[in-house]
Amino acid sequence: MADNNKVKVLIPSGYGLNCEEETAFGYRMAGADADIVHINDIIEKPGTMDDYHILALVGGFSDGDHIASGKVHANRLKYRLGEPLQKFIDEGKLIIGVCNGFQAMIKSGILPAVGKDYARQTVTLTYNDSGKFEDRWVHLKSNPKSNCIWTAGIDRLYLPVRHGEGKVRIQDENVLNSITSSGQIALYYSIPESGEIAMEKDYPHNPNGSALGIAGLADPTGRIFGMMPHWEGFMSPYNHPAWTRLKREGTLPREGPGLAIARNGVRYAAERLV
Repeated sequence: MADNNKVKVLIPSGYGLNCEEETAFGYRMAGADADIVHINDIIEKPGTMDDYHILALVGGFSDGDHIASGKVHANRLKYRLGEPLQKFIDEGKLIIGVCNGFQAMIKSGILPAVGKDYARQTVTLTYNDSGKFEDRWVHLKSNPKSNCIWTAGIDRLYLPVRHGEGKVRIQDENVLNSITSSGQIALYYSIPESGEIAMEKDYPHNPNGSALGIAGLADPTGRIFGMMPHWEGFMSPYNHPAWTRLKREGTLPREGPGLAIARNGVRYAAERLV
C-alpha cells in the first residue's frame, strides 16, 4: 500500500517500452513509491496522473520505432494526454524521459519547450552518425550553468547508451541561442582524458554526433528533463563493465552513480510537492 507521505512516481508501460522494471526499482531505492501503469489505462483515466509527483518515461522501442524512434509514442502523449500533461507541468511537477522516453518528449514538443511552449517541436533526435545502433558506455559531464534539478550537484557520470537515433539536431539559430542562454543543455558527452565536451566529430565519446555534444536537455524551469544515456543502467556497482578490476583496486562505488539522477528528482519532489 502506498505511503501518503512519500513521493509517487508514475511509470507508463506498453507498446515496446522495456525499462519500466529497473526504473521503478531505482526510484524505490531513492525512497519513492513507483507504480508501473499501462499507457492505455492512463489515457482511459487521465485523472490518474493527479496522484503522482513524477512522471518517468522509460526507454525501449515503443511501437517498434516505426516512422521514427519515439514518434508514435510522442503523438500518443501529445494528442491523447496533452491537456493532463500540461496540467501536470503547470502544477510544478516533474517529468523525466530516458532514451526512448527522451525521444518521445522531444518529438511531442515537451522538450526543450522554448518559450515554455510544450507542444511545439524545435529539436529532433535522428540517426547516429555511425550509421549503427550504439551500445556502449560513455562519459558525461553536467552543465554547471544549468538550472536542471535532475543534474544538480552532479559533476561527471559514466553511463551506458543503447540507441540507434540519438543525434540531437536543433531547428535553427534562434532555438540554439534560446536553449544555450537559458542553460537548458543539462548534460554533455565528454572526453575522459581532458574532461572537454565531446563535439559532433568526437566519436565514440560522442556516440551519435549530437550537436554541441548534447546528451540531455531540460525545459526552462529545470523540472522537465530528458537524456539519452540510461541512468537506470548503473544503479548497482556491479553494472560497471570493469567492476572486478575496480573491486580489486578498492575503487568500486558503493552504489551506481546513475542513482544520483533519481535521488535528485525524489528529493526535490519531497521538499516541494508532497
